[in-house]
Amino acid sequence: MAGHSKWAQIKRTKAVVDAKRGAVFTRLGREITVAARGGPDPAGNFQLRTAIEKAKAAGVPNGNIERAILKGSGQLGGEGDQFEAVRYEGYGPGGVAVLIEAFTDNRNRTAADVRLAFSKHGGNLGETGCVGYLFEQRSVARITQPDLSEDSLLEALLSLENETGVQLLGYAFSGDGAEVFAPFAQLEALQDGLRARGLVVETWEHRWIPQTLCNLSDAEQLRSSLKMLDALEELDDVRSVTSNLEADEELIEAVVA
Repeated sequence: MAGHSKWAQIKRTKAVVDAKRGAVFTRLGREITVAARGGPDPAGNFQLRTAIEKAKAAGVPNGNIERAILKGSGQLGGEGDQFEAVRYEGYGPGGVAVLIEAFTDNRNRTAADVRLAFSKHGGNLGETGCVGYLFEQRSVARITQPDLSEDSLLEALLSLENETGVQLLGYAFSGDGAEVFAPFAQLEALQDGLRARGLVVETWEHRWIPQTLCNLSDAEQLRSSLKMLDALEELDDVRSVTSNLEADEELIEAVVA
């Protein structure tokens, strides 16, 4: 889990920039639309509530959020039925494993776009399952609390596990907070339990976590892999991109400079 942190930090930094782009609003709107199929009331639809919180954190206007809910719940003529969730898997330079999730209304178009992004940067789109076994989907809650000590966090996590039945799978502590990991099915219980113990939960999500890392020490392979991941993330239909890329921090900084 610790090895994943360097790439996660890069992605968080990049997400701040990407959140200013209209394309991000479109993706988050689609996520809300799909989630709203389970009901338009966030209070009774945890998936929808999660999607709305993510959209608000990215600065998506309330009008966009409301329209996406109406589309997904069928109140705008069933427009929400056009999108479906799809997953793609492949390899990047140096054998980096990549897993992509997308919402699309045209599988052929999306597959062609993903394949092109791979091939232009020395990668290959593979068959379903070719790298999926290298990842595990988990619940992740992000705590943002600058005054939080690791001892206080551990005390709260011990209480959470003993009193709620949430099975904690680890945490990553940093100077301004922490990320806490739990099984896929326990996302709602995880974030509710953390809040009940006075912790400030900024975001929560399901995230693919690489179980085996691919360390790149060759600068050209790393540069190509990073460009490929950027190209995939910029595709309109793509919801998330996860890789098992690992590299020395100084090499990453030199390559992206």
